Amino acid sequence: MAGFDHILNWRLLSGSHPFPGPDGGTCINEAALVAAGLPYRAIRSSDDCPPCFSHPLAAYALGLNDAMSDAERHRLMAFVLRLSGSADLPAVEIERTVFLALASIRRLLPPLLEKAGLVDLAVLCAAAGDIDEALAAARSAAWQGGARAQAASGRQAWIAGALAAAVSRTA
Repeated sequence: MAGFDHILNWRLLSGSHPFPGPDGGTCINEAALVAAGLPYRAIRSSDDCPPCFSHPLAAYALGLNDAMSDAERHRLMAFVLRLSGSADLPAVEIERTVFLALASIRRLLPPLLEKAGLVDLAVLCAAAGDIDEALAAARSAAWQGGARAQAASGRQAWIAGALAAAVSRTA
């Protein structure tokens, strides 16, 4: 089993890495390449993934990989073997994109909006019935977050401004 130790003890790390990463790992998409037996290459975006990877799933996985803390990132290991071969027909890839966008707006954006004091927008995002409602709510969140960030900057309220700017960028 000594030959498999590096795989069994693989670590997912934020960002792209030379193979094997100097600290024993790579990002989720790079790990998926290795697990699928494909030639290793650095992956900085989903565009760098092979055609057998679903573009929306690879992009989402990469975003999660880089956004998660080191302590939480290991939870993505369950998906390493699922990325290769996940590409599908264009219509399915579009459905995946819509699903991921809608789920992100409904689940990820509301806690950030609440923390920034934009509770009404958090409720709108969480309750969005379809992608059009969700995108409209996210656009409002981006606009209001940006406006709050600018206003906070004018008051030299840097922490509030940074939080509002983060909400705006996320939306």
